[in-house]
Amino acid sequence: MTIPNDIRITPELVAEHGLKPDEYQRILDLIGREPTFTELGIFSAMWNEHCSYKSSKIWLRRLPTTGPQVIQGPGENAGVVDIGDGLAVVFKMESHNHPSFIEPYQGAATGVGGILRDVFTMGARPIAALNALRFGDPAHPRTRHLVAGVVAGIGGYGNSFGVPTVGGEVNFHPRYNGNILVNAFAVGIARTDSIFYAAATGVGNPIVYLGSKTGRDGIHGATMASAEFGEDAEAKRPTVQVGDPFSEKLLLEACLELMATDAVIAIQDMGAAGLTCSAVEMGAKGGLGIELDLDNVPCRERGMSAYEMMLSESQERMLMVLRPGKEAVARRIFEKWDLDFAIIGHTTDTRRFVVTHHGEVMANLPIMELGDMAPVYDRPWLPTPPSAPLDPDTIPAPNSLPEAVLKLVGCPDLCSRRWVWEQYDHLILGNTHQRPGGDAAVVRIEDGPKGLALTLDVTPRYCEADPFEGGKQAVAEAWRNLTAVGATPLAITDCLNFGSPERPEIMGQLVGCISGMAEACAALDFPVVSGNVSLYNETSGTAILPTPAIGGVGLLADFERSASIGFKADGETILLVGTTAGHLGQSIYLREVLGREDGPPPPVDLAAERRNGDFVRRLIAEGRVTAVHDCSDGGLVVALAEMALAGNRGAAIYAMAEGIPEHAFLFGEDQARYVIAAAAGALEGIREQAAQLGVPLLQLGTTGGDALTLAGHDPIYLDVLRSCHERWFPAYMAGETVG
Repeated sequence: MTIPNDIRITPELVAEHGLKPDEYQRILDLIGREPTFTELGIFSAMWNEHCSYKSSKIWLRRLPTTGPQVIQGPGENAGVVDIGDGLAVVFKMESHNHPSFIEPYQGAATGVGGILRDVFTMGARPIAALNALRFGDPAHPRTRHLVAGVVAGIGGYGNSFGVPTVGGEVNFHPRYNGNILVNAFAVGIARTDSIFYAAATGVGNPIVYLGSKTGRDGIHGATMASAEFGEDAEAKRPTVQVGDPFSEKLLLEACLELMATDAVIAIQDMGAAGLTCSAVEMGAKGGLGIELDLDNVPCRERGMSAYEMMLSESQERMLMVLRPGKEAVARRIFEKWDLDFAIIGHTTDTRRFVVTHHGEVMANLPIMELGDMAPVYDRPWLPTPPSAPLDPDTIPAPNSLPEAVLKLVGCPDLCSRRWVWEQYDHLILGNTHQRPGGDAAVVRIEDGPKGLALTLDVTPRYCEADPFEGGKQAVAEAWRNLTAVGATPLAITDCLNFGSPERPEIMGQLVGCISGMAEACAALDFPVVSGNVSLYNETSGTAILPTPAIGGVGLLADFERSASIGFKADGETILLVGTTAGHLGQSIYLREVLGREDGPPPPVDLAAERRNGDFVRRLIAEGRVTAVHDCSDGGLVVALAEMALAGNRGAAIYAMAEGIPEHAFLFGEDQARYVIAAAAGALEGIREQAAQLGVPLLQLGTTGGDALTLAGHDPIYLDVLRSCHERWFPAYMAGETVG
């Protein structure tokens, strides 16, 4: 049944559209009259948090976004960075949190589909995908269902589309019980002279609709993503989109084929807010008006209203402005790929957004103000109170150090993710050089020798305790992960997941994290080129942990010379790069062994990060090291255990730092550290180079044997270590009770 356009606008209806009374008054002042029902929906879509960034915009301006390698920074569908030889890497990360909690399979699947479209909209062919997943307490009755659905959705879409899922992270914490996070990250390659943008140009040019038909799925999806959950989360299931990866694959090929004909002036993915956002952004970016005739929109359901068509978030759809006279060329290409093609409007010089349906004007709005005049809030914020420092000498040692190591490598946050990544096709396209499980994935660029290193990381417990240091650490950790495989870090994309910005303490977390990120990006020459802000991630007043996920991209001159984490041979020397103070505040050891979550996070010395990282990258480039792993969650001993497991080779550790308790040295999560392994003959040269550069270096032990042996303790045999590391996920997902 068609929804009429003359529905009376009541305060209740305004509130249902996520608009505050003062925002509605702003609309009345802007257009000088009461909006139609369709216009109310359009304003709701364009002025919600997900599309307008109204609570974060003033703080996002602090982030460094430029550099000699940056072709396109934030503001387009994806960021673009020059990688030489006429090629560019195109990448972006987006959230699909609320839909994935309501309908985990389709929510996660369409999150993958949406981020892939952001990349190929720019003219790039996707070559890799990653994801960052956060779930609630494993003991929560809904967690297993959510994990199963999300992982299946990511695999189902990515595998069918034909892009390898090469990395990411999966973590658990009770604060995500009512609001999980699904952040999708996609990377593509394009020619630098063939990048496509969203700004429309030229008056009277045809606007064409491409891809799949429009349905009623996803209506108000963007608005839902800008509201916190209450008890009615299940009732929002109809706002979750339904994806078709096979149609998306056809859409990719059709778009790239059409782009090669010089027919495309502008292109925009129909993502959040669907036809509304794509059309408004194309017109506003080009300083033009847009007229749409919805009679020509391909619909898969009968009787769809203008309101429904404008707000539908049906998947696998694109909007383009074509060069005059190219319509027939475009139609032939899209019909060849069995996709819908329709001319639904044209550009104008009026700077108005006009929508007609059945000969009636459903909307007539000023197009620039729809985006530019959205409210921008400088919301009140409170800094997070500092945590009291923890003295390592006051933190108890474990009763059994080997048992503590086994507990850590087998806990939900540090156990093997094999159960997850084996459901993803990580080898399709044949360019994956380093699979999931290391510090960063490595993917060959075309036929080589260049490669890309890709990583995704954040430590929310650090951000909760100290947002500024946590924001710094998230960027530094991504930088370290890329460095650990030998890549030169290029740029980042981010996904800033927080609770309600209307609460000053949550807004303070956002401000602190962005400020820390900005400082780290500047110090490490690691600009932000794209990203997403996801707010209102909370349920019944309980917010998630602040989670500013960082996706990093680095460049390798020769992908075959990349480093990996596994020990390669017996009798090699193991060295620790960086300074260890034994910082146990907010550590996994503190949480998993002692049952505490307190203290400040480890401080991040950005000068040390740069110095130590540049040193490690140089060693890798010169072929002086055989294995490299950065130290992060779980500290040094977990890094050593992961290196032993990856290489199926044990190690004997005989050195400890002076003046620090043994357990603080092994489990402390001090930053700017790497574990490296080198042949005995390379040791003297590495020491000399470290001394020249002022890089702290400690000889830890040697590789070999079938156990990880810590001086003065019983050996931890690799078969036992591996069993603990690999068991938790499959046992949990099989419904077994796991400790």
